Amino acid sequence: MKLDKRIDKLQTRLDYQFKQPELLQDALTHRSASSRNNERLEFLGDSILNFVIAEELFIKYPQYPEGDLSRLRASLVNKDGLALVAQDLQLGDYLRLGSGELKSGGYRRHSILADAVEAIFGSVLMDSNFETCKKLILRLYKKQLDNVVDPALLKDPKTRLQELLQSRKLPLPVYEVTDVKGKAHQQDFSICCSIDDLSIQTHSHAGSRRKAEQIAAEQAITLVQQQLKEAKK
Repeated sequence: MKLDKRIDKLQTRLDYQFKQPELLQDALTHRSASSRNNERLEFLGDSILNFVIAEELFIKYPQYPEGDLSRLRASLVNKDGLALVAQDLQLGDYLRLGSGELKSGGYRRHSILADAVEAIFGSVLMDSNFETCKKLILRLYKKQLDNVVDPALLKDPKTRLQELLQSRKLPLPVYEVTDVKGKAHQQDFSICCSIDDLSIQTHSHAGSRRKAEQIAAEQAITLVQQQLKEAKK
């Protein structure tokens, strides 16, 4: 297999020299470009990434319970966290994509960039060993690991609204589907979120009931906080 000349430049960015550079090329190859692509390496990289990030969060943030650690890990290893790593590496410049993905801007798509980053981790593991791969992951994630957000902000809006109301000994909100439009595969749900004790109602709509409820809960949080702020004056 002929190696892409850009491989050398990326190895410099990674600060890792492959003994088998074809592994790195495989990691950069999207399924649209070749039957020999990064999907298997992505599977491997995803597994080691989750473990390395979980272990580092466990050590680095002893004050957080299991639930908070889980939310933090999810925020780091999801496609947005991985895309930040990809952007630091300027990974879009090195991807091997099929013509369709090239035309549609696949080199900028977070899902494609995230898959390639995970595949790179898998390729480093296969080319070296666990400790070398771990050091690479921690180096590339250092900025994100040093600046994690408050885990409470990572909770979904329905959970945050519930905890806000419970902390004030107020009854929980009621979510009601007020309308459903569209065919089964493309429905639009309208939701009303009611908090009767505070005379609050919010309305939203989205392509799934869950998403619509989350939007309505986010709106309700703002109104509850405004009421609580006014009550303190």
